Amino acid sequence: EVREMFHMRYAQPGDEAFWIRLDRHLTKESFAQKVRDKTAYLLLKDKIPAALLRYNLFWDSIPFCNLLIVAEESRGRGCGRALMNGWEREMSASGHRLVLTSTRADESAQHFYRKMGYQDAGALFLRTPDTRSRRNCFSPKNCIREVRFFIEEDLERPLSPQRAAGVP
Repeated sequence: EVREMFHMRYAQPGDEAFWIRLDRHLTKESFAQKVRDKTAYLLLKDKIPAALLRYNLFWDSIPFCNLLIVAEESRGRGCGRALMNGWEREMSASGHRLVLTSTRADESAQHFYRKMGYQDAGALFLRTPDTRSRRNCFSPKNCIREVRFFIEEDLERPLSPQRAAGVP
């Protein structure tokens, strides 16, 4: 059995061609900003780019995974799981107690995130003049295993961004 080696790092300017090939939603200018802000990661599998992840801060406090893409030739080899696990560790090491992602309701990626421990937490219906109505499902996950997400009695109190981020 051959064990593949994964290495996660911040995206760098030299990654632009690989990035733009996979992420058709991000302009070159936005990619450069993500590199400067260190809000984009690349996963190398045996020293070859295999997957990418970009994020921002929801409510200016909760790390929100905007996009995770594994190159087609690297799918089914644990790259997505390795990149998400690495990102979650980075966010936890930075003091974040909660991370968040979303998928369209009709995407199969929601099953991947559930296997990773993300929980369904609600949906947002988007309707724009140039697209038909879409439902996006939001899924949070605790970064620190001892911290619980929302418990039922918490739902009766107004939720501040700090409490949503898991800050007591």
